[in-house]
Amino acid sequence: MTDGDASQEFLNINVGPFAFKGRMELQRAPKTCVWFLKTLPFENSAIHGRWSGEAVWIPLGDFDTGLTFENHTSHPSRGDLLLYPGGYSETEILFAYGSTRFASKMGQLAGNHFITIIEGLDQLEAMGEMVLREGAQKISFTAI
Repeated sequence: MTDGDASQEFLNINVGPFAFKGRMELQRAPKTCVWFLKTLPFENSAIHGRWSGEAVWIPLGDFDTGLTFENHTSHPSRGDLLLYPGGYSETEILFAYGSTRFASKMGQLAGNHFITIIEGLDQLEAMGEMVLREGAQKISFTAI
């Protein structure tokens, strides 16, 4: 797969020793999905979300995605991944593992819900607890 194949529906997501399968929200967040698919394989570090509750996040700094809001929310469900395209706070990906209200030191944020975990939901709490207690973990996204 190259250049963000818009037919790519599923991803493997690994956080430390935990493995998940995610479904791209191609109908609800098509621009965000295509942008993200172009970055694959994607690797970074997941750290615990300081202000958002039960979530880990991947800081992307001042990286300009060129995206605006689509399918955005401040209240992701357990297993939802959001991309905040930047603006009031730094660009980031948020991965909710439990009760979450997306926020930063600037206040409440909204991000584009672009991936939903469909396999490995039973591991979410353990993954979040590991990141909280043990610190940053390697996170990777690959096409299936």
